[in-house]
Parts: sequence; structure tokens; C-alpha cells
Amino acid sequence: MEFFIAILLDILEQGLIYGIMALGVYLSFKILNFPDISVDGTFPLGAAVSVSLILHGVNPWLSLLVAFAAGLVAGSLTGFFHVTCKINKLFSGIIVMTILYSINIVVAGAPNQHLFMNDTLFDTAFIKAIPSFGPMIQIGVGLTALVLVLMVKFALDYFLKTQKGLLLRATGDNEKIVTAMSVNPGRLKILGLALANGLVALSGAILAQQSGVFNVSMGTGTMTMGLASVIMGLILFGKILKVPETSAVILGSILYKALVSIAINLGAPSQLLNLVRGLLFFLILLGDRLYDKGGRFGKHKARSKVKEAM
Repeated sequence: MEFFIAILLDILEQGLIYGIMALGVYLSFKILNFPDISVDGTFPLGAAVSVSLILHGVNPWLSLLVAFAAGLVAGSLTGFFHVTCKINKLFSGIIVMTILYSINIVVAGAPNQHLFMNDTLFDTAFIKAIPSFGPMIQIGVGLTALVLVLMVKFALDYFLKTQKGLLLRATGDNEKIVTAMSVNPGRLKILGLALANGLVALSGAILAQQSGVFNVSMGTGTMTMGLASVIMGLILFGKILKVPETSAVILGSILYKALVSIAINLGAPSQLLNLVRGLLFFLILLGDRLYDKGGRFGKHKARSKVKEAM
């Protein structure tokens, strides 16, 4: 029983941490309608920055802010390539992801690093003071992850209700309407991509501190995992249960991690894990198509967002 509860806690912890990443993917994919592949590079970028700073004696909480800032820069670079250099959306992300692979190794100092001898944000006196229910059942990490993801969720909800946020939504829905208002949609795209990658990098930094490990390949499949969480969350919790979109995305992340964990515990070999993830993503996309063939917001919704922003 204790082992089963420990597995559930691990799913919850990682689902919440990856939920911050999913919110970033939600911002780029759902709000901006931008398939941003660069998140596969910014996720380990956040981890590399955080781990490197902690190894050099920097406060773990401060390292999260620096990791978020590094993600902002990386996302801005993707936006710059697309908006200013007129490079295809997909190629812009691939270029940044490729560049970041080398940068992540340089920042971390090696392809692999660990924090086993260093304190992280999960090793503070406050977290340690939270009572545990056995050697395998410690709720401090989960509570910390929950607080962090809620802080990010409420901040994102607030931003999306501001004028900039509403214009950002309108840019993803119908760029021409935003241009007609004499607002530069290119700047909004760069802003949105910067924030999206900032959240992804923040998630990577938190995961590195939670696991105590940085690996240069830890971002592989981030885009797939994020999209699966977003689509599944918006279908099951958003459309069917009418949960607010940002909350639905976080719940989708937890559910996705649970499904992967179930596959592993049912005996799926570790070398076939990516196959399981790919098939799961295919089924999620198929379910999305079967549930709603209408696709994204229509023009009438884009106009309504613009009116709210005026």
C-alpha cells in the first residue's frame, strides 16, 4: 500500500512540475497558434542554468528566476528568427533548439550534472518540517510543486486578462484584425514566445532540483509531452467538464504522466517508452479530431478579444 501511494505521489509531483511546462506550450500552441519546437531546448536550458548556479553556491530560488530569464531570451530568439528574419515557424524553433543543445552543455559544464551533494529548494527547513507518513511517503515536494504551479497559473490567468494578453489571444486567432488596430503583431508574437519558453525553462529548472539531475537530453520529447497534456486536458477537463483552460492543462499534464506511469508499471520495457508516448499522443490527437472538427477559435472570437482589449 505504501509503495502504491508513493507512486501516486511521484505522478502528482512530476505532473505538477511538467504542468508549468504544459502552460508554456499552451501559450505558444493554443494562444499564439505557434508550434514551437524550441521548447525541446529551453526545457534543459532552465535545468542547466539552475544546476550550474546551485553548484556555484547561488540560492536555489534565485536560480529559478535566472532560469526563467534564460527561457525568455531563448523564446525571444525564436520570435526574432520568425518575425524579423521571416523564417518559417517550425524552422525557427528547430534552429533555436539546435543552438541550445550546445549552449546547455556549456552552461552546465558537462552533458550530465547532479545535485546530490547540494541543497535545492526542496531541502529547505520549511519543506523538511512538513510531516511525512513513512520513508516513501513525503508530501513536502508535492506541496511545493503545487504552490509553484498555482502561482504560475494565477499569474498567467491575470496576464491573459490584461490588454496585452487579450491582444496576444487575438494575434493567434486572426493577425489581420490586430494589424488593423495599428498594433504590431510581430512584437506580440515575440512577447508570447518569450513568456512561453520562460515557463518551459522554469519547469526544467524545478524538475532538475526535484530529481537532482541534469542531462542534456532531458528535453527530448518536451514538445510532444506538452502538446499531449494541452490537448488531452482541454478535451477532457476543458470541453467536457468545463474546467478553466489553464487548470485543464495542468490536470492534463498530471493525467498524461499517470498514463505513462501505468504503461511502465504494466511492464512496458524502458526502451519502448518513446513508442508508448508516441502512440499515446496519436490517440490523443485522434480523440481531439473525433471530438471537435471545428479546430481553433473562429474570426468572431478574434474580434471579441480585440473589442475586450480596446
